[in-house]
Formats: sequence, structure tokens, C-alpha cells
Amino acid sequence: MSVKVFDTKEVRDLLKAATNLDGKGGNARSKEIVHRLLSDLFKAIDDLDITPDEVWAGVNYLNKLGQDGEAALLAAGSGLEKYLDIRLDAVDKAEGIEGGTPRTIEGPLYVAGAPVHDGVSKIDINPDEDAGPLVIHGTVTGPDGKPVAGAVVECWHANSKGFYSHFDPTGAQSDFNLRGAVKTGTDGKYEFRTLMPVGYGCPPQGATQQLLNVLGRHGNRPAHVHFFVSSDSARKLTTQFNIEGDPLIWDDFAYATREELIPPVTEKKGGTALGLKADTYKDIEFNLTLTPLVKGKDNQVVHRLRAEVVA
Repeated sequence: MSVKVFDTKEVRDLLKAATNLDGKGGNARSKEIVHRLLSDLFKAIDDLDITPDEVWAGVNYLNKLGQDGEAALLAAGSGLEKYLDIRLDAVDKAEGIEGGTPRTIEGPLYVAGAPVHDGVSKIDINPDEDAGPLVIHGTVTGPDGKPVAGAVVECWHANSKGFYSHFDPTGAQSDFNLRGAVKTGTDGKYEFRTLMPVGYGCPPQGATQQLLNVLGRHGNRPAHVHFFVSSDSARKLTTQFNIEGDPLIWDDFAYATREELIPPVTEKKGGTALGLKADTYKDIEFNLTLTPLVKGKDNQVVHRLRAEVVA
């Protein structure tokens, strides 16, 4: 039998006590947030008549999520990270900021510390017989449309097995394989010489896929390439593009696809002279346009725990 207890004084007092809402000490902002989240959870238990068995199944799931180290992966798959982007888009609109390369999610697999090269970086350290050569290049421009010198463009993506270096369960990849960073010159240009990636799927026995199975959802992403672009004169850009033609472009479990982030893939020759594994290679031009600082500050920098390795 369903009962309603959320609006009782006993529960209101419990929530205040559990979060020390009116007490001394602690962080006022944290108290406010935890009180709201705990209140919403208690109310959901009331409204949906969630049973104790279901509550403890949820607690056990959180334990597994932590053990698997997949909280950031679930943030992408649950739409949480996309929701943050939707809010940031709305903030830009309210600030009157227009144009610029669209943002999209960072995802959970960035690693800080990649060596920075001037203009061009060849980032395929390990051979991969199942991946063809790829050149990604473009120009970084500022809000005024002019090339940005000294911008740092960081790039990372998966190999032909759908694994990222530093997170590869097979242990087959060297540090910073398929990861790199370049600093633009006065022409604002950058270039990465690499191999064609494929998409990836969530670990099949992991907590994220466990929840997706319950929801009747897949946990796969289309082939894509991630970018950070940083400059002292503009806001940091977090984005990625999808590889044109991938069948999952509009069925990305992480909701990262945007219409403007699907650049055309062309075929070129001359790869041997560029140090590529074959003379014929795929070419993607992906130009990056930065947006202005807000009152002299960069409101796009997100502080979150990230992996870091000293190269």
C-alpha cells in the first residue's frame, strides 16, 4: 500500500538534520545542493512508491559504479554531460555570444600531459594494421575571424579496436598513442597525422552498460575525435567531430552529435612524403573558431578530475 510521508514535519526535520542545513560549520553551498538532491530523492521514493528492495538495489549499483570507475562514463550515457552543454548554450545566448565552433561533451577519456609540438604532430605511435592513415588539419580563428597564434590544440581518439591509450584493457598501446597537442603559429594552423578511429562501446560487464540494459539502450558511440583548444585571448573550446558516414552518428549513446560537427572526409595522395603508413590517406579539414572572453574571463573552463601523465 502506497503511503505519503514526504511532507511531514518528521521528514522535513530529518532532511535538515542530515544535511546540517541550519547548523554551523561545513560549506553552505554544499549543504544547499545536498539538501535539494536528498529532498528530491525522498520525494521520488514517496511519489513512485519505491520499495526498500529497490532502494538497496540502487545503493548496490552505486557501489559497483564506483568499483568500475565509470561515473564519468555514466554522466555521458545518462545525458547529464549533454544537459550541461545545453545550459552553457543557453548562457551564451543570454550573454549575446554567437558563432564559434559548437561545444560538445568532453567524455571520460582525456589524459593531460601530451607533448606539445609546433604546428604539426604525428600521434600514431603504435602500428595498427586495421586502421588507415588520416590527416586532421585546420585553422584556429578568433572572434574577429583572424588566425590565432599560440593557441594549443589538443586531440585524442580511439584506435581501430575502439580503445584509448591509458584506458586500453589489452595493454597494447603506448603512453599518448593517438593523443597529441600542437601550438599554432601566426597562420593559426594545426595538423595531426594519425590513423582512422572507430567508435567504442561501454564495457559489456560494467555498471554503465548494466543500467543501459535495464533501460533497453545500447552503449555505443560513432567514430569521433576529441579536441580542446586553449588561448589566452579567447575562451577554451571543448568539442569533437564525428567521422562522416558512421551509422551511429545520430544514435550516439552519449548524445554528443551536432550537425556542424560532421566534417567531410576526402581522399588524398602524398601520404608517404608526410610520413604516413600509405601514400593514399583520408583527409579531414576541421576549422576551429573561438569565442570571446566574458568580461575578461574564461567561463568555459571546467574543473573536474582528469587523468594526467608526465610524458
